[in-house]
Amino acid sequence: MSAPHETAAGPFRQPKAVWAVAFACVISFMGIGLVDPILPALAENLHATPSQVSLLFSSYLIVTAVAMLFVGWVSSRIGAKRTLIVGLAVIVVFSALAGTSGSIDGIVGFRAGWGLGNALFIATSLAVIVASASGGFGGAIILYETALGLGIAVGPLLGGELGAISWRGPFFGVAVLMALALAATLAFVPNLPGPKRRTSPLAPLRALRHRGLLTMGIMALLYNWGFFTMLGYAPYPMELNAHQLGLVFTAWGLLVAAFSVFVAPRLQGRYGTAPVLYANLFGLCVVMAVIAAGVATPAVVIVAVIVSGAFIGINNTLTTQAVMLVSPVERPVASSAYGFLRFIGGGLAPYAAGRLADATDLSVPFYLGAGTFLLAIPVLAGGHRLLVRAETAGTEAEPVTPALTRVGSPTVLGTPPVIVAVGAHDRAGAVVDAAARLAEGSGSPLEVVHVRQTAVVEGQAVEMETHEQARAAVTAHLDRLAGRGVTVTGQILTGVGDHASAGRVLARHAADTGARTVAVGRSPRGPLEQFADGSLTSALTHEADCTVVLVDPGADPRPLTAATLGELRAEAARAARASGR
Repeated sequence: MSAPHETAAGPFRQPKAVWAVAFACVISFMGIGLVDPILPALAENLHATPSQVSLLFSSYLIVTAVAMLFVGWVSSRIGAKRTLIVGLAVIVVFSALAGTSGSIDGIVGFRAGWGLGNALFIATSLAVIVASASGGFGGAIILYETALGLGIAVGPLLGGELGAISWRGPFFGVAVLMALALAATLAFVPNLPGPKRRTSPLAPLRALRHRGLLTMGIMALLYNWGFFTMLGYAPYPMELNAHQLGLVFTAWGLLVAAFSVFVAPRLQGRYGTAPVLYANLFGLCVVMAVIAAGVATPAVVIVAVIVSGAFIGINNTLTTQAVMLVSPVERPVASSAYGFLRFIGGGLAPYAAGRLADATDLSVPFYLGAGTFLLAIPVLAGGHRLLVRAETAGTEAEPVTPALTRVGSPTVLGTPPVIVAVGAHDRAGAVVDAAARLAEGSGSPLEVVHVRQTAVVEGQAVEMETHEQARAAVTAHLDRLAGRGVTVTGQILTGVGDHASAGRVLARHAADTGARTVAVGRSPRGPLEQFADGSLTSALTHEADCTVVLVDPGADPRPLTAATLGELRAEAARAARASGR
């Protein structure tokens, strides 16, 4: 099964508009880690204390948090493209002003303006990328995830290199790069249609009345308190220069990116969202306690910070998944409410850490950070039933657990069907036709299951297609096959983020209908993703009682088992190595 609206050309064949916004995403995601390597230099050159310098994080994140409550309202009135452009322009202006400032108070104030631009940008960038994509929505999501990873990893490196020249370098560097991104966005991103209805500015706050969203939001607040305590204060006990700090936080960022994109979905698919989060939060607590206990030993702090990147990558992905799973409100509203709480936690932490460090010693803020990670565990446990129920049965409003909706005539009873799972991509018709031949050969009816996913990336959720578009795609398959005399029915499988959960739901549906075979096509996202643990194909293969086959137009169906999944992963890895030579 593949992502909606994918083309055969490959996931990275995208229009210039997508590349322009993706480039801006790289620079935006640099924003937090970029200043880490220059924190000690700022304190020294501007004669400021670490607690004063920490306000660079607090002003940036608190303004981002408050702005998250209103960006949906703004975007619904002036449109996503204009909101994006305003955000980019604000970042350019305030990052340049921060570079010209001669006082820590001035930089703190200009970072606040930067935070406003950041909120406007991050709340709309994913939606603009998906809306602008013509080379494939799945490829656009991969591009967004890649931009996120690059920004997190490269931000500290760029900050370290520019900071080695001057502490002003990172600020001017962002201004120049964002100006280029702004020019590209103005030139290449088309005007996008506005939303069907406007969002109330109070909607995110009203959404927090729902217990599930509030519980997960408080858990995210506590997690981000610990996270930004580490990010804001760990550079000081390392006793490194700007260049060396950049290398340390680049290693940290690489782990964040790798574990967020590749490891978190596999752990979620194997163990479930809540168990992984419990273990991960406890792991972060231990790492933070190690930093606190070893704060006088730079090597201990350096190693612990780098290792924390693995836990933070997992947590960033699964916390967002948990929020979307239990939120009975529209995805953009849930994203805004969640963003408000998590950025508030991140903004208050550096300020509180600074006051504590001034009043006691540098270890105390890290011990407090360890405590907030630990406290997040019982808070998460308070929403455990809601989360588990959402993963298995859904909630009171929008379907968050993968759910099936019938299209057309009901399933033919008495005869085991062949089920084919597809997305709305250009090759879907060929995959469905191959499955139809398989069904005709065994004298079975065919059921087309169109998989409609909502992408969830770094606190943002965006629908890859509307329910009406999915229904139209299924109806087109049904009409085409019915005209050839094929007995066929249709379903829409709607899911949010967790592909493995969609695979398990499809396996249960196959068992309920007594399906003879379930067929899937090749995913344009690539075999490494399609056959990895945590994917729809992998979960379906492991959970299904019936035969699962990979159908390739022009080739014989290939049965999928645990062994063949391993073979397909190995083939994909060899092909990737060969193409990299």
